[in-house]
Amino acid sequence: MLRQSRQMRVGVGSTLTYIPVARSILGTWRGERGEEWSAAQGLESILLSIQSLMSSNPYENEPGFEDANELSDKKNQADYVQKIRHETLRISVMQRMEEYLGLAADGTTSAASKSAASQQDIDIDMQDIDEASVPFEPFKDLCKQRFLWYYESYLAAAKKGKKEVKDGQPFARMPFEGQSNTMDGKFNYSELERRIRNVKKALDAELLVWAVEGAKESAREGTIAVNLHNQYQQVIGAFKADDIPHHVQLENDNPFVWVITYFGPPMTNLDGGLFRIKMHFSPRFPEEQPRVRMETKIFHHRIAADGTICYFPNHTKREDVRSHIAAIFATLEEEDPAYDPRTIVNPEAHALYWGKPEDRKAYNRRLRRSVQKSME
Repeated sequence: MLRQSRQMRVGVGSTLTYIPVARSILGTWRGERGEEWSAAQGLESILLSIQSLMSSNPYENEPGFEDANELSDKKNQADYVQKIRHETLRISVMQRMEEYLGLAADGTTSAASKSAASQQDIDIDMQDIDEASVPFEPFKDLCKQRFLWYYESYLAAAKKGKKEVKDGQPFARMPFEGQSNTMDGKFNYSELERRIRNVKKALDAELLVWAVEGAKESAREGTIAVNLHNQYQQVIGAFKADDIPHHVQLENDNPFVWVITYFGPPMTNLDGGLFRIKMHFSPRFPEEQPRVRMETKIFHHRIAADGTICYFPNHTKREDVRSHIAAIFATLEEEDPAYDPRTIVNPEAHALYWGKPEDRKAYNRRLRRSVQKSME
């Protein structure tokens, strides 16, 4: 139940909306036990809380149109959803990611290839870089991680849009849009789909660059390389001490690429499975967090189609690889998780897992089938 809500002005582009926001979310409401502000609430949880207060129909979030249900409103609602979906993908997702990766809209410029080329000519010790000269971009790595999580959803949204509108079709103007407050443009979902795929390719290419940079960092015995190698030895020791059956090794003796052989625990849906997990570390770890993929094919609601694992490391131990591994294992083995909208990384598996009882049974069957195939 929301207490002492107030109006917050939010918007995307030139479109502004007033929505009620609980003061307890913002820390201005003392509240009852369990309602007060907690340090566990970060920016992401605040944004999710605000999103939960908004209508899934963006037309209804506009002032004065909360209860608009005339026949003309129905058409406007459908047109507005199309426009919001297109511009969210184009502006909020693609423009940001292309800027981070140094990609032009046509995909011709690759930051990954530039980085690889520069590393061949310039030998830089990461510890010698002047931190003051590095731009402060606290969300850059997070956005990259989230893009990999939601890549399939972005593609699905673009494909759905292509079926519903034609490329080149102009946006419909809404009754609440005026001369100084409009969102004009034309649909081009085909281009958006291509740009989404280009960003995914660039992010995949970054892993190869990380491995090359990491090998050089290791050869010069840089601080991060030594730290990762020490942590690798500690993880091996911990696995042996705790009699953990899993195995970990470095790929090509590179401390920036770890390969984990994971054995499915007995008496679970993963029982009998044998899985290969690869952890890629950036030479800027822990500022850039590891990217983790399940290389063995598995149907799991927390694993994307390309194997990207959706897990949440302990935010107080971001530099501790053992903590990351524990979080990965916990994600794979958790049998009764709380619902979290951030974890929709495999839409098909997610729908079955959180669907009706018969859907959950179908999910378990497909999971077990993929586990059995892991041994073939």
